Amino acid sequence: MNTRALLLAGAAVTAFSSAAHAERGAQGQLNMIFWQAPSTLNLYLSTGTKDITAASLVLEPLANFDAKGDLVAKLAAEIPTLENGGVAQDGKSITWKLKDGVKWSDGTPLTAEDVKFTAEYCMDESGGCAQAAKFTGISSVEVVDPLTVKINFTEARPYPYSAFVGGQAPIIQKAQFQDCTGERAPTCTQQNFGPIGTGPFRVTAFRTNDVATFEANPEYREADKPAFATVNLKGGGDSAGAARAVLETGEYDYAWNMQLAPETMGQMVAAGRGDFPTAFGAQVEHIFLNLTDPSPQLPEGERSTVAHPHPILSDIKVRQALSKAIDRQLLTEIGYGETGRATCDVINAPEAFASNTQDCMAQDIEGAKALLDEAGWTVGGDGIREKDGRKLQLLFQTSVNPVRQDYQALIKQWWAEIGVGTELKTVDAAVYFGTDPGSPDTINKFYADVEMFTDVYEGTDPGTFLAERACSKIPAPSNQWQGENTGRYCDPAYDALIDEMGETSDPARRAELAKQMNAMLTTQSMAMLPLTWRGRVSAVSNSLAGFEMNPWDTELWNVADWTRAQ
Repeated sequence: MNTRALLLAGAAVTAFSSAAHAERGAQGQLNMIFWQAPSTLNLYLSTGTKDITAASLVLEPLANFDAKGDLVAKLAAEIPTLENGGVAQDGKSITWKLKDGVKWSDGTPLTAEDVKFTAEYCMDESGGCAQAAKFTGISSVEVVDPLTVKINFTEARPYPYSAFVGGQAPIIQKAQFQDCTGERAPTCTQQNFGPIGTGPFRVTAFRTNDVATFEANPEYREADKPAFATVNLKGGGDSAGAARAVLETGEYDYAWNMQLAPETMGQMVAAGRGDFPTAFGAQVEHIFLNLTDPSPQLPEGERSTVAHPHPILSDIKVRQALSKAIDRQLLTEIGYGETGRATCDVINAPEAFASNTQDCMAQDIEGAKALLDEAGWTVGGDGIREKDGRKLQLLFQTSVNPVRQDYQALIKQWWAEIGVGTELKTVDAAVYFGTDPGSPDTINKFYADVEMFTDVYEGTDPGTFLAERACSKIPAPSNQWQGENTGRYCDPAYDALIDEMGETSDPARRAELAKQMNAMLTTQSMAMLPLTWRGRVSAVSNSLAGFEMNPWDTELWNVADWTRAQ
């Protein structure tokens, strides 16, 4: 969509409306299951989509993206545009007006001070904010009056809908978190596990990596919502078990983020209890190649840091060979069927930003072998290549998940064909996508050579997502391992494109920049190996009404409108 048209006319801005409910809490308990159990409800301390999604029951942004990718006002009275004066003509600021009368679940009023505080909380570099890319380029946040906040940018911002937009950037309460800033942020267990919010539900209990319970927020601004009195969110298990709990046994109403073989999904749907709503947005299953050395021989605090380049994967020919050996089409067919599409790109949607690269689609085992030969890796007696006394042996980690284990097994086999030894490691999803800076098994700590998971961004503009690969976003002890740049990719030329993207308003040029950055991350550097463009898939019972699959925001974006089907 033409960005200026959005700013001027609000063409992609829709009113948030829904059918009225008879009475708040009249429809009993809503049962959810997240097989990747949430580990915190403070999403500013987590890059895990599981935590972002769970937190959206409680915490709200100024605006959401709806299922079509259009902006809808949530805590804001309206979407700021050039036409209504909310976006400055010079593009250097955006002014948001809050809805009057919104209260936190403790009965205190939401004010512009809370919005300002949230920005300062995340922009504190010592706090390791996991969503820092959302606040890139902000010079200051001003409180104009109790219901008005002005965000000032360091440069003209052609697309100003980043901070406080979408489930990744909600407002947190200043009164609750004001003593939890900077290095103290992860120590505030009570606040992080029980944030006070403005959303339709409030936390009643939270057990990390286990169970969370919620009740209808008595202060919610719409008196007849939510329809459900309580929410039981069960965490753990596996994807198949979660789907069965919705579609076969009927114990649960909703199971988030299904990763199941196509035939398994078909069998479950045949039971007639529900379905798997699917929508394609920004989800891509990637392999990340660690560009730093994760060796346990290094001192703690130096492993997987930029001070120590990877002794094998720093060679681009090795990275190219690993990519050539993979059959992405076969992986996707086996793992996802119609809910996945093989891809070489990190950006596949919207269409204007998609490169539609085909370079990696054809598996080339012989070409991969030739690259390793050129790089000086010779095949040893055991079939594993060697160079300078080192084996070409890699540790490949991912979360416990049948589809991912199938991917691991096939990739290990293909890499063995080119002389690469691969040790497979699986980690419980709650730990793997967890927030504990002391855990050696998280995606951000990356104490392995290769790891695989799905990356995703909110909204229809990938600028903020691409900015996550900045050198400054690399996880490290100094930011409590919370940076978004998991693979440790760092290129000043790429950082310069991030800056240009932040200053570019022309839609055609933004698309060109996105494609250029996509190529730098993939075909040029091979730092990221996209495998499958995944549709967003969850299991939903026929007994649940109001669910609308949303590939551009959290799937709970409209949970206040969910009801029991009649």
